Amino acid sequence: MNMAKTVVLGVTGGIAAYKACELTSLLVKAGVEVYGILTENAAKFVSPMVFESLTRHEWVVDMFERPSHRDIEHISLAQRADLFLIAPATANFMAKMAAGIADDMLTTTVLATKAPVLVAPAMNVNMWENPVTQRNFADLKGLGVHFVEPAVGRLACGDVGRGKLAPVEEIYEAAMDLLEPRRDLEGLKVLVTAGPTREAIDPVRFIGNHSSGKMGYALAERAKARGASVTLITGPVEIAPPSGVTVVPVTTTEEMLQAARTAFPEADITIKAAAPADFRAKYPRTEKIKKEADRDDFVLELVKNPDIAKTLGEMKKPGQVLVGFAAETGSLFTNARAKVLSKHLDFIVANDVTRAGAGFGTDTNIVTLIDGEGDGVELPLMDKKAVADRVLDEALAVHRRKNG
Repeated sequence: MNMAKTVVLGVTGGIAAYKACELTSLLVKAGVEVYGILTENAAKFVSPMVFESLTRHEWVVDMFERPSHRDIEHISLAQRADLFLIAPATANFMAKMAAGIADDMLTTTVLATKAPVLVAPAMNVNMWENPVTQRNFADLKGLGVHFVEPAVGRLACGDVGRGKLAPVEEIYEAAMDLLEPRRDLEGLKVLVTAGPTREAIDPVRFIGNHSSGKMGYALAERAKARGASVTLITGPVEIAPPSGVTVVPVTTTEEMLQAARTAFPEADITIKAAAPADFRAKYPRTEKIKKEADRDDFVLELVKNPDIAKTLGEMKKPGQVLVGFAAETGSLFTNARAKVLSKHLDFIVANDVTRAGAGFGTDTNIVTLIDGEGDGVELPLMDKKAVADRVLDEALAVHRRKNG
């Protein structure tokens, strides 16, 4: 890091508290000054002495403990922080934070800080999915609190589901990104397509798919955060676009194609994360199709839609980077590599949508990056923002090779 930064780390009372030791170690090795607060329950899982040995600073537990110096402890820590990180954060802590309750050292200090706040929750899957927790989660995000969302896995209680503390490396990367934001895409124009398209059958029915747009929106958000000028061409989705990007809404595949053709010539990096409909009705009806009492079948004639990725690949100029996505259900590597070659892509991001955690609508993904030479790298189950960063890393590396 270019200059010393300070993280105030809050640890709450859950079995994942021991993982905060590894997180602390990573931060200290990166040159970060780490001060900390343990809740009383957290101190029952991990002794403050462990953290004090790692950081060479006193850690606070009791709000009314006599301090070793004359500063007002919670104000001093709140002012010292360049980043306030809570990992793990229990459902109880999130509820208090969302309500503005300040009844112990940690909640009091976080309420007093003006530093960015990053929260990494960990709890039972049912607690995470409880509507009250989800409301608190949404409220805190709306207030500008940053999150590293919990992972899916086997929990300490034996349940399987979302609630496991995110990988320590992922929390560390999110913290470092807030302390010293990556601006490695500054000066570049990034074009992202996202979401499904809809092809009308009649005024009330359409051909579409289960794409939620989450992967494309994560790519647009992370590209913007890393300094790029971002254009997001999006089909109909139910999520809000990231702030600061140029949004071009479309409905049909033909509309997406025309928008992409317009924006593509100026783009340095284009990532085709959308899932446009491959077919459309040959004769869409202008009135609703009615059931006919004397027949049980209905024949819908379809025609192929244009291939947007292939069209852009044929337009690609030297120096431009074009990345595709492939949602497969079998023969993933073979099918994806064939698309890289036939569509003139630099590489493709392929995933088997039948795998748990990798299908449409999830907050996670399991992808393999495959290039035209047949080289492939499978990434583990990751949050889609983390996947987005890995895809952007590879796209930037290709851009640098092409452009010296």
